[in-house]
Amino acid sequence: MFTNLIESQSHRREFKRRSSFFLITVAGYAVILFGAGIASIYAYDAQLEMQNSGLELLSWVPPVTPVAPKPIADHPIIRRNTPSNAPIDRNINVPVRTQGVTSTNDPTKVPDRVGTQASPIPPVSGHFQIGTQNLDPPTAAGDDSGNCAGCSSKPPTVAITEKPPEPRPVKPPTTEKVPSHVLVSKAISLPQPPYPIMAKQTRTQGAVNVQILVSEEGKVLSAQVVSGNPMLSTAAKDAAMRARFTPTILNGQAVKIQGVITYNFVLQ
Repeated sequence: MFTNLIESQSHRREFKRRSSFFLITVAGYAVILFGAGIASIYAYDAQLEMQNSGLELLSWVPPVTPVAPKPIADHPIIRRNTPSNAPIDRNINVPVRTQGVTSTNDPTKVPDRVGTQASPIPPVSGHFQIGTQNLDPPTAAGDDSGNCAGCSSKPPTVAITEKPPEPRPVKPPTTEKVPSHVLVSKAISLPQPPYPIMAKQTRTQGAVNVQILVSEEGKVLSAQVVSGNPMLSTAAKDAAMRARFTPTILNGQAVKIQGVITYNFVLQ
């Protein structure tokens, strides 16, 4: 029992000693930090004083001069003239009105009275004359013969003295069919077709009839195979296209002719 009491008192003294050491350490650190804070404040103030005494002007920006705004120009008032339905008189130069009535689009003129019905007098703007009728010159409203007061009701007539030239007669195209012997007799150049190699190997032979169309100058315009072996048709058609003939004259006029040329393919 006494042993335990002795041990309890020793622990208590040890705890008090540790607490005192901790408090002293904390107080010492607080004093040191407080002193460091005071010293840093004085040092910062000294640096500010040095900066204020060592400032240099590197660039200077001149003050901006305010610019007065430009006055806004007044836009001209657009006035649209109301079209006039007054008759046109070619003998006057300015409009004539029984009474001066301005257009409703003119804001500078205020009507004497307000009503729901428009005035029967056509509106006018600019210089005009007072008269017994409402008339407009041709330059004011255009030259309209249908609404012209001093114009004739009949349309103007134009007399044609010269006779127009007669059109040239169109020459109708004519084509004359001729027999084969007549066509051959007119031939200037009648090339012979080469014998096709495939036809020689297969020993194909026979006649090929080619119908041709010859122009007025004697040139072949077209060639069409009428009959014959297909192996021989191409060579015969090519030879017919190279043929040349003398022009055919009929009633003093050159005409086209049409006929058939026969090519005989015979193996030797």
